Amino acid sequence: MYTFFAETAILSPIMNKALETLKERGFYQQCTDVDALSRLMDAGTVTFYVGIDPTGPSTHIGHMLPVFALRHLRDAGHRGIVLIGGGTARIGDPSGKTEMRRMISYEQIDENSESIKGQIGRFVEFDGETVLCDNNKNWLADLNYIDFLRDIGSHFSVNRMLTFEAYRKRMETGLSFVEFNYQLLQSYDFLKLNERHGAALQIGGDDQWGNIVAGIELIRRINGREAYGLTFPLVTTSDGKKMGKTEKGALFLDPAMTSPYEFFQYWRNVTDADVRKFLLLFTFLTVSEIDGLVAGDVNKAKERLAYEVTKEIHGVGEAEKALAGAKAAFGGGGDRASMPTARLDRARFDAGYPVVDLFFDAGLCASKSDARRLVEQGGATVADAPYSDVKASVGAGVLDASGELILRAGKKKFVRVTTN
Repeated sequence: MYTFFAETAILSPIMNKALETLKERGFYQQCTDVDALSRLMDAGTVTFYVGIDPTGPSTHIGHMLPVFALRHLRDAGHRGIVLIGGGTARIGDPSGKTEMRRMISYEQIDENSESIKGQIGRFVEFDGETVLCDNNKNWLADLNYIDFLRDIGSHFSVNRMLTFEAYRKRMETGLSFVEFNYQLLQSYDFLKLNERHGAALQIGGDDQWGNIVAGIELIRRINGREAYGLTFPLVTTSDGKKMGKTEKGALFLDPAMTSPYEFFQYWRNVTDADVRKFLLLFTFLTVSEIDGLVAGDVNKAKERLAYEVTKEIHGVGEAEKALAGAKAAFGGGGDRASMPTARLDRARFDAGYPVVDLFFDAGLCASKSDARRLVEQGGATVADAPYSDVKASVGAGVLDASGELILRAGKKKFVRVTTN
């Protein structure tokens, strides 16, 4: 069994320029052999891959970290593969999980795969040359189990597998036999991509280290070829929370699940301590430009962060709209029509719109209980006037000449209300 020593602290002075870029921007945690990989990348184009399991209908921003790294490597002249896990999603990866994933139907996995392929394809463009897409369903769906155990399973040590963090953690809460097979399948993916496309490098989050190393070992044992692995730190906010989590859940790329405006606002409202890190990871601005931004007005730096990430994910048009809406909401000009908008009945205001109902109907609160708490805690503002009485009503006199008003829940959530 091969042993790999993670290289994290002291890095080679002859590191390849593309790897230096990843390190400088925060995409470097461990590498199986950074010197050998540097030499290989200096010698020419290296084919590498990132994997994404389609366990839901949309990717979220956490899934996209390796794809941002893919763009950097592609731009440096290397060849990327996005592997959609249409096969592995049938059982689920235990890495980073405290309980077994919910099983979903094969049909749903296929639908998710197509949706996710479309989302990522808009970000990296699958041209078949510099970036291509594959699906491990192509070789996993019809595997013969007995042959797989003979040809692949015989190369794995259970004792060795249990030393990896992903399995060690799950042993405390219960690890199913189905999930235990995941490392074999992901290792087999690396082997197949090495055979089909010449993939010599796998990149991903640091929770994938054990799976990546196992794949490298399998390639050596089966084909005698050298392969490499590189992982990134798992991204959290400065207060230790999982990056990309919102009140509504994950920060999805699907605009029907997370609107471009909500997406923009997430980045606009990150803490000061996270601005530089997120600019490095989730934009393609140069490091010197980023350092100039964070050295100045932090709010302008946050606004630029929000604009750049929204532009990359949703396009320039949606980024411009979200920026205009945010400026209008925060009183800095902009276009009110670009704000999140709720159309409500004018007659309700003529009769006196109960403030709790108003905030619920406008979509600023998930329930009337939430709206009541918001008002009681002093977080409800109607047309710049605070409301703290849950029995209060909002009359038509508060509406402006065009029959509109702005509602604010706390400091960060706004809705433009129009009336019919």
